[in-house]
Amino acid sequence: MFSKEEKRTLNHQFWGEFKSLMKGRTSASNTRINWLSYPTHLKHTYLRLVFNNKEASICYDIQFRDEEIRLIFWEQLLELRKLIDGTLGCTTEWIQNIETAEGLTISRLKWQAPDMNISNKKDWKKAQRFFKESLIEFDAFYQEYQDILINLIK
Repeated sequence: MFSKEEKRTLNHQFWGEFKSLMKGRTSASNTRINWLSYPTHLKHTYLRLVFNNKEASICYDIQFRDEEIRLIFWEQLLELRKLIDGTLGCTTEWIQNIETAEGLTISRLKWQAPDMNISNKKDWKKAQRFFKESLIEFDAFYQEYQDILINLIK
């Protein structure tokens, strides 16, 4: 079992290595990008990278406080489902309603590589490869279709 400080150190080391791996890699739009904090350019939507003791995953969270707007946005994503499901190299988990630790109801698209553990450094290369490939694939899709998603909310 690791202490909080040891977990924080592992987390910092992993994400530091990943940031170095992605340094200089440009977006599909040929712009520089901070891959650890992917810019969706749309308020209340976030791309989150998760690596813990159970999995490595990427989550596209839709967090509009207005439930009607969140549902409209979700329906638009469903229209793009075939494209989204075919874009990333792993299965998309579609979760229309999920409650966060803060008590908010959000919608989420999730891509995961299960059975990876941040505490096991042998998993780090596999997790980094998963994040790199998935982020590049997500970015290619997002750059192509972000205008549709952004204009929907305007």
